[in-house]
Amino acid sequence: MIRRFSRICVLTAAILIAAIGMRLAAAQNSGQALLLTVDSAIGPASADYILSGIKRAETNGNPLVIVALDTPGGLDSAMRDIIKGILAAKVPVAMYVSPGGSRAASAGTYMLYASHVAAMHPVSNLGAATPVQIGGAPSMPEMPEQNPPADPADETGDESAADQPQPAVPEDAMKAKMLNDAVAYIQGLAEQRGRNAEWAERAVREAVSLTANEALEQNVIDIVAKDVDDLLAQADGRVVDLNGEEVVLDTADLSVEVLEPDWRTNLLMIITDPSVAYLLMLVGIYGLLLEGYNPGALVPGVIGGICLLLALFAFQVLPVNYAGLALMLLGIALMIAEGFVPSFGVLGIGGLAAFVFGSIILMDSDVPGFGISIGLIAATATVGGLAVLGLVYMMMRARMRPVVSGVEGMIGHTAEALEHFDSHGAVLLDGERWNAEIAAGPVIKGERLTVARIDGLVVQVEKQRSAS
Repeated sequence: MIRRFSRICVLTAAILIAAIGMRLAAAQNSGQALLLTVDSAIGPASADYILSGIKRAETNGNPLVIVALDTPGGLDSAMRDIIKGILAAKVPVAMYVSPGGSRAASAGTYMLYASHVAAMHPVSNLGAATPVQIGGAPSMPEMPEQNPPADPADETGDESAADQPQPAVPEDAMKAKMLNDAVAYIQGLAEQRGRNAEWAERAVREAVSLTANEALEQNVIDIVAKDVDDLLAQADGRVVDLNGEEVVLDTADLSVEVLEPDWRTNLLMIITDPSVAYLLMLVGIYGLLLEGYNPGALVPGVIGGICLLLALFAFQVLPVNYAGLALMLLGIALMIAEGFVPSFGVLGIGGLAAFVFGSIILMDSDVPGFGISIGLIAATATVGGLAVLGLVYMMMRARMRPVVSGVEGMIGHTAEALEHFDSHGAVLLDGERWNAEIAAGPVIKGERLTVARIDGLVVQVEKQRSAS
């Protein structure tokens, strides 16, 4: 009984110590702003990193999250996930276009508008937020141009109508839908944060950009800061809207805790890089093919399967043009078929061309930071081309060589007579006893003869010519 009571006391003490430790850790973190760094295109890895950082700050009691931003733009889906996380955050989020000539273009502009505190380094810029259509979606046909009346006043009876701007007919209905959706989205963010909604619309429709000082003058951002410490000093005392509640920032005495990407984020960054996804797909396909040619080898099949699954995951979240992917698969199939069909290079060259064209259009290069290096495509195509030429060369050499196997390979071999005979007898050919026929006999035992042809199970032989 005493032992059981002692165990309960020890367990209770351990729980109390752990709780006190957690409270002390939270109190310690309450004096630290959490700093995240994003210096690449906005994608699944960036979204995972920022959202994980916000959750960590909420758990540990950090009073502010700072995202040091330098991005050319990125994927709309990842950007919207980040913005949803910022809008729902229980801790203020400050976006800071970091030093070194950084920028917050395209998706970065939306993220600045969504943040509770928008700050920029003096030598930085933002804007060019026009959305880009990805995935190879077809364009809508243009509407026939309507002939306007010669004088608008004749139609309306109001001379002032001639001075009113006439609405433009969109050339592409899908593009117009995307544009209007993006405008409404960024204007909603601007209204919620009390920032310049008119310029936000221009950034989307006209792809305009601003320097840091211009953005501050036009109420696009809140602060121009030379570094993170300057940002914390200027943000002190500001009132921000945090989920409908006004919160006064107390940042003057905050230190900075830097959060590095964890292994999961690093893995996402690697496999969602377009060039890496491209190579993973090639390794996966060729690995499975080698396993098919050599059943039981296991290593090519295992590596190929893993690489192909990773590539398919990357393609699921990347702006892939599926016409380009189909061309690549067709090209690989044609190059493989070259080894089995005597096309003398036609299938191989055609497959190489399809592979190159598919590689070029595989990723939508209009999305910033999500294109495949032309050098990588050229190197891969060169290796594939050399492999096809080497295969054709070896096939031509094999075609010109004499036959060395089967019945045809025995023509011209030397046979030894096993007995005396005039026209029919037995000979030893390649270690085997054969029935032989000769037109010009007789033949003596042990005489060497040359095989002229083979008829079924009978070899036609002739006497060897003596050297003159």
